[in-house]
Amino acid sequence: MSNAGRERGRNVFNEPLVPCSFNPLTGYFRDGCCRTGEEDTGTHVVCAIMTADFLAFSHARGNDLSTPRPEWGFAGLRPGDQWCLCALRWKEAWQAGVAPRVVLESTNSRVLDFIALDDLQEYAWQPDLS
Repeated sequence: MSNAGRERGRNVFNEPLVPCSFNPLTGYFRDGCCRTGEEDTGTHVVCAIMTADFLAFSHARGNDLSTPRPEWGFAGLRPGDQWCLCALRWKEAWQAGVAPRVVLESTNSRVLDFIALDDLQEYAWQPDLS
């Protein structure tokens, strides 16, 4: 894939985008980062930590993220996996009360076209430093 039309990516703090996940390999471009570009009509920019509630919600909305799809090189997601979600799917889950935690350093600034930073910060993942 060429870099034409790809956004390099800055996070919601206007800093360089930190990778979201390499295992499972995520991102619209499957490069581990929540980058986007003109061809990404879903705007996969929210680095979220999957929960059972969110995975069930997504499945009920017609996007089964749990079932492995070997033909697409997709092993299926489990609670605890980090994944680049579509901005509007996260917002829909937030409105339904099942939004997963967000890794802000790995969430693309393009999300701010759809969701307020204050709302994302309420769901910010915090590392366990104990």
